[in-house]
Amino acid sequence: MNCIQGCFGHKLKIFNKLVMTGIAQSEHSEYDYYHGLFRILRIILYPENLDEKVSKMHEFSIALSIVEIAEKEVKKHNAERVESIEMEIGKLSGIEPMALEFAWDHAVVDTVLENAERKINYIKGRAICEECGKEFEIDFIYDECPDCHSYQKEFLSGKELIVKSLTLI
Repeated sequence: MNCIQGCFGHKLKIFNKLVMTGIAQSEHSEYDYYHGLFRILRIILYPENLDEKVSKMHEFSIALSIVEIAEKEVKKHNAERVESIEMEIGKLSGIEPMALEFAWDHAVVDTVLENAERKINYIKGRAICEECGKEFEIDFIYDECPDCHSYQKEFLSGKELIVKSLTLI
């Protein structure tokens, strides 16, 4: 086996694992799945300056903010660490689930969240049309009203990013 087969073969195994994981997570839209997958694939195929690449991800800064929230709560309640964390993330929040999971693994190292069980509830997008008053489910921010085809709407849900609960020990 030459270096190219060995190095690239390992990367293909990682990529295949990501594909199988993504397919199993069918609650995400196909666009979100592939967009997140390609961002991660770029990192796997071009690993030089990995820490720099991960730190530039939008999801990495979100993961760091969640770590900060958890650390404040642990300190406030004189606890040692977080046993579990539950979050709500809206499907319209602009957060790619696979990219967040990838960033999370890097952000929680040596923090109060390192061994915490993580539960994420994904909130569907809902809006109300400002033209006809129809309430409807949306997959993308720019979806139109299914009745009158207006793009003028008020978002009712789907843009959330909430730390719902922390179990401290």
